[in-house]
Amino acid sequence: MKLSIWQLDAFSARRFGGNPAAVVPLAEWLPDETLLAIAAENNLAETAYVVQSGDDYEIRWFTPTMEVPLCGHATLASAWVVFYRLAPQRESVVFHSKSGPLRVDRQKERLVLDFPVHHVLPASDPTAVSAALGKTPQEIYEGFQWLAVYAHEEEVRSLKPDMAALLATGIHGVIATAPGTDCDFVSRFFAPAAGVPEDPVTGSAHTRLTPYWAARLGRLSLFARQVSTRGGELWCELTNGRVRIAGCVTLYLEGTIEI
Repeated sequence: MKLSIWQLDAFSARRFGGNPAAVVPLAEWLPDETLLAIAAENNLAETAYVVQSGDDYEIRWFTPTMEVPLCGHATLASAWVVFYRLAPQRESVVFHSKSGPLRVDRQKERLVLDFPVHHVLPASDPTAVSAALGKTPQEIYEGFQWLAVYAHEEEVRSLKPDMAALLATGIHGVIATAPGTDCDFVSRFFAPAAGVPEDPVTGSAHTRLTPYWAARLGRLSLFARQVSTRGGELWCELTNGRVRIAGCVTLYLEGTIEI
């Protein structure tokens, strides 16, 4: 069986920046073990699979080791494939996922995700996560993804987490964040439990970061940078209980795989 594949750099206007994702459109769903094997072979943070369903698409996301319930950058990349390859006349698309319907709009050079808001709660026992990060944050919150808040951008940039210790906590991922020097806030995201020691740019993390920083800064529209080695830029807006996350997508590869 031959399948089309695209690899794209999401949340970046430059090639080799942002977060790489693979997108594989399917005529129908293949067995989960096949989807996971392709994702492991791609060895990217995420591989997204889309199946057309009427005017919309179903979407699922896999890291090299597991399926995840939500992925921002691979959804952005999937929308690029729809808008620029599968249905170039379209200006919006809805993906149906395990996290509900996810709309993406095309706005000039940027694509805009419409995601559910996710909130975090003060951590009851932050000791293990704080120790694994290697530097005690000012604040720490727990949830599916934990949130560690630092005072300065340089503290986030200089973090060198103990990945084995993070993995031992059993937490899906930990977001480190701080006020930005040339943006509203910066972040990094560590998810060794999902097979991704550090994710270059993480849309799903911004469903937690946006409500936190909107409340702290008193503004609903925010510009963010994820300060991983590759780096990325995100324009975030809190609106009607949703988070709109905009970013650019840059094509790197298109081709065919055989399974």
